[in-house]
Amino acid sequence: MSQPNTRHNSTPGSERLTAMLERMLLIRRTEEQLGADSRAGELPGNVHLCAGQEAIAVGVCNHLSDSDYVGSTHRGHGHFLAKGGSVRSLIAEVHAKSTGACGGLGGSMHVTDLSKGMIGANGIVGGGIGLAAGAALSAQVAGEGQVAVAFFGDGASSQGILPEVFNIAVLWKLPLILVCEYNGYSEFSASSTVNAGEIADRARAFGIPTDVIDGNDVEAVWTSAAIAIERARKGEGPSFIEAKTYRLRGHLEAEDGFLQAPYRSEEEIDQWRARDPIPRLVKRLTEMSAMSDADFEILEAKVAAEVKDALQFANDSEPPEMERVLSSVFVDQLP
Repeated sequence: MSQPNTRHNSTPGSERLTAMLERMLLIRRTEEQLGADSRAGELPGNVHLCAGQEAIAVGVCNHLSDSDYVGSTHRGHGHFLAKGGSVRSLIAEVHAKSTGACGGLGGSMHVTDLSKGMIGANGIVGGGIGLAAGAALSAQVAGEGQVAVAFFGDGASSQGILPEVFNIAVLWKLPLILVCEYNGYSEFSASSTVNAGEIADRARAFGIPTDVIDGNDVEAVWTSAAIAIERARKGEGPSFIEAKTYRLRGHLEAEDGFLQAPYRSEEEIDQWRARDPIPRLVKRLTEMSAMSDADFEILEAKVAAEVKDALQFANDSEPPEMERVLSSVFVDQLP
């Protein structure tokens, strides 16, 4: 039987925690803006927001460099920004502008920045798992200490790609960290109705070191990720992290327009809102005497200005030219 990850010697200090708080705030405020844009009918497609889950992306990616890889999900804005992606390029992409991360052609579910090791959000449920495994193999062959992280939700945990990746990652000792963002739902269905047993046990069956943590505690995420990433860099193979969390928004922002009945209660949402990772981290920093109310207001203003600038950048940008749109779909078949 696999053993849980052992305790890490270090913990994030106040300076690192403050930096992670800023990144979490940037993700939250960016998504609030995109959610408002969606509800106002200003976006060409739907958005799937990760509000409430920011601590997972930030706690893991805080250990990664641009040369490390991240395979994401359809709920990938947080991973993109946590990995160092530009908020300008993210908002422009979701607004289908040529200055976006994918030239305005990919949209919300496909934000990618290879210069940051962000190998893509993915509209295919579980699609990022296989991509991250391939990136881990590439890193192993390169022999430069790179690692790959696959983020996926509890809904994706029953996709066939996951046990296939478990198997090959163990056999080849791939530098791969598999992170299940367990938010309790698979689209509109409670996870208990679609997933039998404990998801973490599936990794344990392959002998993969496994950790089940509070995904709304960025310190817990940071510590667990530190152990898993260190193992991977040493050539000791894959690790599995199941981070318990909750998405405070719906599966997608447009869902109220077609759902006939709610699939979760306001009481349940409020219970999880009380465990919101952002105010929780603010409280922690306050207790450490590392942040005052005035400090937080300054941080909030800084993030708000960055999001406002990014939105203006997107609004001022042009959509992709039709020739580029066509040439990206039809090779040598332009009219």
